[in-house]
Amino acid sequence: MAEPTSSTPSSSPGPQRSGRSWLWRSLAAGVTVLLAACGSVPHFGSKPGASGPAAGTAATREYRQDAARHIYARNQQRIYKGQLPPMLYAVGVLEVEVDRSGNVRRLRWLRAPSHAPEVVAEIERTVRAASPFPAPSHLSGKMTYTDTWLWDQSGRFQLDTLTEGQRGE
Repeated sequence: MAEPTSSTPSSSPGPQRSGRSWLWRSLAAGVTVLLAACGSVPHFGSKPGASGPAAGTAATREYRQDAARHIYARNQQRIYKGQLPPMLYAVGVLEVEVDRSGNVRRLRWLRAPSHAPEVVAEIERTVRAASPFPAPSHLSGKMTYTDTWLWDQSGRFQLDTLTEGQRGE
């Protein structure tokens, strides 16, 4: 008669590895859900002559792409080329406010990678060093946009707006 198996990790190497695998798959699923949730852009403004949330969302999406290309242009050697590995070192969601001239006025973490404070500091330094951003000329006043930073253990990154995707396991 076979002994019953347990999904609870024990002190033997096999079940521990299985338990960790489950944990990593759960973590990856959670990150996927977070990234999917970040795909929707809140309404922060509108184009001249346009009205309603859709006009503001389109303007914000366009500006987010301009801002991401601006960061990439200033950090070419730090951009992860190709698809990211299945497990990232850190994922952070940062809201950036720029004034009508493109100067960074405020940074606000919506989800900071608290396990990697050095990444938080480096992302903030990178955004501030890229200032001024393209002026949000199609809007009156400031622009606030959000992007997700996908950080590899090598210190290279991609922004969700311009990501090349992620390899499977």
